[in-house]
Amino acid sequence: MPNNYIGTRTDVALAEIIADLSRNKLTNWLKEGHILINQQIARPKDKLTGGEQIEINPPFDETMLAFVPENLPIQVIYEDEHVIVINKPAGLTVHPGAGNWSGTLLNALLYHYPEVANIPRAGIVHRLDKDTTGLMVVARSLLAQISLVQQLQDRSVSRLYRAFVEGYPFKEGIINKKIGRDPHNRIKMTTLEHGGREAITRYRVLKQFKKIAYIECKLETGRTHQIRVHMKDKGFPLIADPMYGTKKINYEPEVVDAIEQLQRQALHAIKLSFIHPATGQVIGFKSRLPEDLRNLLSALSFNESLTQEDLEDDEDADSNWEIIYAYDQD
Repeated sequence: MPNNYIGTRTDVALAEIIADLSRNKLTNWLKEGHILINQQIARPKDKLTGGEQIEINPPFDETMLAFVPENLPIQVIYEDEHVIVINKPAGLTVHPGAGNWSGTLLNALLYHYPEVANIPRAGIVHRLDKDTTGLMVVARSLLAQISLVQQLQDRSVSRLYRAFVEGYPFKEGIINKKIGRDPHNRIKMTTLEHGGREAITRYRVLKQFKKIAYIECKLETGRTHQIRVHMKDKGFPLIADPMYGTKKINYEPEVVDAIEQLQRQALHAIKLSFIHPATGQVIGFKSRLPEDLRNLLSALSFNESLTQEDLEDDEDADSNWEIIYAYDQD
């Protein structure tokens, strides 16, 4: 340590010498023993005497894993030089965050499409919850990223979801309630009378079963946990939702078994359409209900007859997805 720092507190001297790191971080490293002075653990307030040997052993920072490419499988159902459409499975976190700094869709995209490293958030323009399945579009070019973000803001991206909810909701409805952080539990969202952000969900009942409804939802906005929060607010929480649902089990035994096998909220992004950033065409995609939700639908309809309109799911299709339309915008 230079002699001009004689008599200076250790944390102050280090903060001046290592300007790239904050004094707060260096102080924490000192307290945690990651910085040694003459091979001894030092305290932040210790004063220097001159000529000290400083050894810094930075702790592992798991946030550095956030943008590390990882060879993770992703089901790509469409791609070109501008966009990628994927069918996301349950259990895959979309974007790194606290507790999930690796093993995310972002890590997978960086591996399979290295060029997205030059695009904000690796091209991710919207998200699905970790345990929500279904369709997502990712930007593969800066042109696409700008266009898709604008389309989301303009609400010209169409996103349709299928869900199973408790109770007997009205045949159709619009939920227009602002959503924000729950002041009593910061990991949850809630509807708010004051504050929060605008959130609009349209829904319709496809089939009403005993105590459970199979519904379709269309998002006008894209807030965190929007469908889950809105349906709970209306008194019809999603089946098996670990955060916003209930633990009701007063259903038929085969239905209870199907719900227990879910181990996630019964929610799937089934249809997606947007204006192609380069061609100007509206392009749309449809995905099949995943097996766990098909099992629940089968258990619920055991003594029921379902029409194709109820399902709109192409149960006999060989593929789990299809392009459903592509046409020039009027």
